[in-house]
Amino acid sequence: MKRLLSLAVFGIGVAFLVAGFFSHIVTAQDKDKKTDKKIDKKKVEPKKTPEVPPREGKSETIKLFNGKDLDGWEGYTDLFTVQDGVIVAKNDKPLKVSTYLFTKQKFTDFRLIFSAKLGEINEMHSGVALWGKRITAPDKDLDAKKEHGEYTYQGHLVMFPSGWGLFDLYRRGGAINPAADIRNVAIKAGKQHGWNDMEVLAQGNRIRLVVNGKLALDWREPDPKYIEAGPIALQLHSNGKAQELLFKGLEVTTFPEEKLLTVK
Repeated sequence: MKRLLSLAVFGIGVAFLVAGFFSHIVTAQDKDKKTDKKIDKKKVEPKKTPEVPPREGKSETIKLFNGKDLDGWEGYTDLFTVQDGVIVAKNDKPLKVSTYLFTKQKFTDFRLIFSAKLGEINEMHSGVALWGKRITAPDKDLDAKKEHGEYTYQGHLVMFPSGWGLFDLYRRGGAINPAADIRNVAIKAGKQHGWNDMEVLAQGNRIRLVVNGKLALDWREPDPKYIEAGPIALQLHSNGKAQELLFKGLEVTTFPEEKLLTVK
């Protein structure tokens, strides 16, 4: 009888121990779940992009290109020339690094209206660079002086055509490029080898792009420290093949009113 009583007491004790153990596990799991929820909540909260208002300054309209020569611009004159009233960017030999034709003036807030066309001999995109500065290409194993590396750009690039989009030259790369569904708007509105009429409106930390009358991009720079007064520059992309790009118009308005002029 005493043995049975001892076994019963022992069994009850074990039961309490087991119950306490599992209770501890459940409590710990509940705490972990609450902690996970807090962590998840922090993860899903996106950092809000600031809205920098347009800067104030003297508004004037400037013809960046006079239709005759490259007065007011600087870059490699063996790669950028003027023919029949348009700027021609062309390389016959491989180009190891992207090079640019720079305005001598610097800009922050502006509206640029221009037209550009991709030549028939290539598919590589071009673009307009802004909010940055001229640098000598730091690419490894490049002789910048001999291989057209003294006129490259660090800053934002509005790309066209062949995919369109945005790129941060020599900084964050394609990290700022919009999603495919956004870029598809420009792809549908644009022409691969025809003239594309474009408007770039850069104000505050906002860049808007109109392509052939269609608003194709409305984007804000999430980190305003990357914005600075800089030249506007036309890109001739690095390429192992010959390529040709044409630019015309190129009229800029400084500190413009906050509206798009070419949307239809």
